[in-house]
Formats: sequence, structure tokens, C-alpha cells
Amino acid sequence: MIRVGRVREIVRYPVKSMAGVATDSALLGWHGLAGDRRFAFRRKGDESGFPWLSASRMPELVLYRPEGLEENGGEPLPTRVRTPAGSSVALASAELEAEIAERLGSGVELMRLKHGIFDEAPVSVIALATIAGIGRAAGLDLDRRRFRANVFVETESTDPFLEDRWVGGTLLFGDGEPRPAVGVTMCDPRCVMVNIDPDTGARDSRVFKTIGRLNRADAGVYAAVVRTGTIRVGDPVEFVQEAAVRR
Repeated sequence: MIRVGRVREIVRYPVKSMAGVATDSALLGWHGLAGDRRFAFRRKGDESGFPWLSASRMPELVLYRPEGLEENGGEPLPTRVRTPAGSSVALASAELEAEIAERLGSGVELMRLKHGIFDEAPVSVIALATIAGIGRAAGLDLDRRRFRANVFVETESTDPFLEDRWVGGTLLFGDGEPRPAVGVTMCDPRCVMVNIDPDTGARDSRVFKTIGRLNRADAGVYAAVVRTGTIRVGDPVEFVQEAAVRR
């Protein structure tokens, strides 16, 4: 077992591609962090097999901020959204749906998904050292929110992309027993979403190009849950080479 660092930040994204909500602790369930990506806007008439609206198609989606979290069915879920103009509207409202549809230029509808909607796996993890390394190479001071991870780890090593070595192994969180754990399934193949400034929606192609040049466009890792429990900011993070741990 190898000590790799500590949890620096935990973030859930209640609505796919909208702004994240940082939290001091979160329940890690079988379908990822409780309340993570439980809502998404579906593009009406899209039969591509992946109809979910994302910021890669509509960058200003990251400027919408879910708020008013309340317990609903055992999960913290938002009730309202703060729009880029500063208005607070109900999440499940015709007003919000109409505004997003107008920006997109086509119809959308809000969907709630019991088990969430994820690109590859329910948990994403990235080391702050990786973000710093990308920023140095790109000549930019990168906001970690660009990377939209669930768990940001402050590693003892300052080497970027050390997460690549975690693939096939297990990450354990905390120091109690039993500890929440995830099995690392694959590197996180980045897309143009990392180019989007989380405060302005402006795009800077240097970010994605730099990741491609440095590490085949991979930054961070995806993981599946192998043991549930609560993860907290400040928790130690340890790595086990084996692909599974006892539940």
C-alpha cells in the first residue's frame, strides 16, 4: 500500500455540464457521489445515442450554478439554478428550459436520472500536480474547475500525470475501517471542455493542445466504486496495486 497524498477538494456536479458544487464531505455510493450528475438536459430530436447537452456544444452552460441543495430521496439535489445574468430560477421550470433552448438554438428537456449520467465511469480523480504541470507547459495559471473532477488530490509527489500509474489498482480514502475505495479503470481522455473558462465561458485551445502534447490528451483517471462510505476533505489517500479490495 502506497500513501499518495490527501483529498484537497470534493465536487459534485448536480446538473451535467453546469457548474460544480464543492463540499467538505460526500457519500460515495455505488453510483458515484450522492447527488452527482443526477440531472441532464436532453437535446430533443437527437438520436445519436448520446443526446445529453454538454458544454462542449454550449460552453456557457458552465456559467449556470445549481443551488438550494436539499435532501431528496437520500441525495442532496438542487432546487434552483443561478443563471449567467444572476437570476435564480427553479431547476424544473419552463423558464430555465426556454432560456437554454434559446441559447442552443434547439429544443431541450430536463431529465432526472436515478443512477446519474456519466461519460465513462461514475468517479473522476485528478492530482493537483497534474493541473499545475499542464499550466506550466501551457504558460497559464489554470483554474482546477476546468477539469471537472469529483476528487482533487494533493499528492506527495509533484510529478504530473502520476495518476496514469493508478490504472488497474485501487484508491482508498480516509484512515478508518472499512475505508471507501474506488477501482481505477482508465485514464481520463480529455476533450475541448478543458478549454472553457469556468467564470466566463471563453475558450482557450492551448489547454487541450498542451494535454495532447504532454500525455496523449489524458489527464486524471476514471474509477468505479468498490466500497462505499463517506469521503472527506483532508482524508489520506492510499494506493493498492491490486484491482480490488474486500468489501
